[in-house]
Amino acid sequence: MNEGITVTGTIDEIIFANPDNGYMICMIDSAEEGLFTATGYMPYVTEGERVALTGGWVTHPDYGEQFKIVYYETIMPSDEDSILKYLSSGIIKGIREMTAKKLVEYFGADIFNIMLTQPERLAEIKGISPDKAKKIGEAYSELQSVQGIVMFLQQYNVSANMAVKVHNVLGSGAVDAIKANPYILADRVEGIGFKISDTIAFNMGVPKNSSFRIRSGIKYIMQEAAYTSGHTYLPKQVLIEHAVYTLGVEENEAESALAELVAERSVFPDRVENTDVCYLFGYYDAEIYIARRLYSMANHTPKFTLTEKKAEAAIDDIETEQEIELAPEQRDAAYTALTSDCMVLTGGPGTGKTTTINTIIELLESLKLSIALAAPTGRAAKRLSEVTGREAKTIHRLLGTQMKSGGVHTFVHNEENPLTADVIILDEVSMVDTLLMSSFLKAVKYGARLILVGDADQLPSVGAGNVLRDIVESGVVPVIKLTKIFRQAEESLIIVNAHRINRGELPDLSSKTSDFFFLRRNNAEQAAYTIADLYKNRLPKSYGVNPVTDIQIISPTKKGVTGTVSLNKLLQLHINPPSTIKAEHSYGGTVFRVGDKVMQTKNNYDMIYSRIDGEDGMGIFNGDMGIIKEISEPDKCMTIVFDEDKEVDYPFAALDELDLAYAVTVHKSQGNEFPFVLMPVCSFSPMLMNRNLLYTAVTRAKDMAVLVGSEITIRNMTLSTRFDDRFTGLGEKLNIMKNSVKS
Repeated sequence: MNEGITVTGTIDEIIFANPDNGYMICMIDSAEEGLFTATGYMPYVTEGERVALTGGWVTHPDYGEQFKIVYYETIMPSDEDSILKYLSSGIIKGIREMTAKKLVEYFGADIFNIMLTQPERLAEIKGISPDKAKKIGEAYSELQSVQGIVMFLQQYNVSANMAVKVHNVLGSGAVDAIKANPYILADRVEGIGFKISDTIAFNMGVPKNSSFRIRSGIKYIMQEAAYTSGHTYLPKQVLIEHAVYTLGVEENEAESALAELVAERSVFPDRVENTDVCYLFGYYDAEIYIARRLYSMANHTPKFTLTEKKAEAAIDDIETEQEIELAPEQRDAAYTALTSDCMVLTGGPGTGKTTTINTIIELLESLKLSIALAAPTGRAAKRLSEVTGREAKTIHRLLGTQMKSGGVHTFVHNEENPLTADVIILDEVSMVDTLLMSSFLKAVKYGARLILVGDADQLPSVGAGNVLRDIVESGVVPVIKLTKIFRQAEESLIIVNAHRINRGELPDLSSKTSDFFFLRRNNAEQAAYTIADLYKNRLPKSYGVNPVTDIQIISPTKKGVTGTVSLNKLLQLHINPPSTIKAEHSYGGTVFRVGDKVMQTKNNYDMIYSRIDGEDGMGIFNGDMGIIKEISEPDKCMTIVFDEDKEVDYPFAALDELDLAYAVTVHKSQGNEFPFVLMPVCSFSPMLMNRNLLYTAVTRAKDMAVLVGSEITIRNMTLSTRFDDRFTGLGEKLNIMKNSVKS
């Protein structure tokens, strides 16, 4: 497609328009090209409006030749007939056909200037009150403002739908604000990063040592450290050196900009492990809140509690009723749940966490306490519900989400509106990052009991922080660690090998009859081919399983022959190849096809879903998995069924948040359990060759785990004591509180 063609014409008919993002399919009447179809983002335009479109001609397989819009510019009508048609369209709030006729008859072609500069004069017309005249003027001014922002940003390759978002955040003065400081886009508008702002600033002639640039660049460096490496802070000297290198500025310039950020409280200075460090304020505030709240809960006597004698008797009664015999560690956990406001229950697979949780629930319900169950992901919540026989929700669904002005999302439940439950059991806490844990704790009412459940030896959360490990290692909150592997679990080589790996012992790779298998392959290409064959042929034929729903490939990395990107393309070709009866859509180098398995990669609070049981809701979150049910090119969306029961109309404009999911990274698999897991174990980056990554991958398998590759890689990963090191200060903040009280 040649994107340099410009065509001028009038919008004759709007066939489809999405009011949320401005996407449109319309008929254009052009003196040069005649009547043709145009598609693209043109927010706030209407039938009868003249536009100059820049883009190129494409041929749609079903709808023929169309003009794909890359940029557009509105051309206000100048003759009275065109003005009347424009005003009659309803694009300006308060003006309909009869009012439009009166305005044009009275003011003629000068009506646009009157609405913009002297809106009070509209009240000279009978039937238009001064108040209505004012509102019409405001509506027209708002429309001009949005279109002005779109026109201004398009020259910097910022899409029209993103320009609307800029207007929603920055308001009618957006263009002037951007001209004064282009980095306001990166600082305040979600979705526009530092690099886009930097490009705009460069084209506007802003010097690279501008204070605006350096300050925004420092925040960008800290945000990237949080998003990509999980750090909640950076050592001050590391941050300064990174800023000097990344931004190409002098050290004193970086230090000066950092001081300004500290003064305006965007960045918070602190000392961790006797080192000067810098936090983005949100992460500092979150760590402080978590530490204070957990310390307070751990040192508070529950309102409803039992004496030691009564607690032990209650546990004895449960054992008799359930015909079970709890291990000493399980009894300790049950006793702690009865006598403490806060506790952590941790342990590996096969150590009886499910039995312990169910026992705790029975005991606390006997005290007439209301209980809420939650987990970070939909799959984890569903599994928690299945093993307890009670409803469990995702954290986001439990807290509820809402949008405030400026596109900011908040939770419905917080300190002012806490959850009503007397007890909250939160599972898979290793997945919960610092910001989410802070929001969660703010929603827990004072006096409520909190039970945190998870495996501290798994990988930390995708988001910044290492919350569970920091809490466990601080010793501030009572921690019960289950270590005994029960007899039934000992029969599973998945569980036995998981514990061997966790202890730094080599797993048993020799079994040919259990639920854990190793297939030796000499190189990555052979491993990838074997995994594809297992996925498509061998496992489905031998065990009668559906590969898409029952088998999950987990890789340590995105890159390389056995990385998720290559494996997804290979598996899609094997499992869901191109077909004349299956619709597909290409986006960013990825082909999405009806029947494909996909995963959401970012939290999207705006996505509306409908459940099979009829319940509607909002929010599709990082790690949610689904199957593409339909793809509609005319509607520019696809229908995806997430978590087996949430149906979403997913717009093409949001496809940067979606990946194929035949293969996912180990990090993305957290909180999920799959019947069959396939994992390549080839040569990877040294940063990925660690024990807890292998342990996390193996423990995702419920019925069978198959490792394909090299014994040397398995050995190196098992023996590596390297952990996913992160700069986090929660553990130290918890210890400071504990020690300050002791002293």
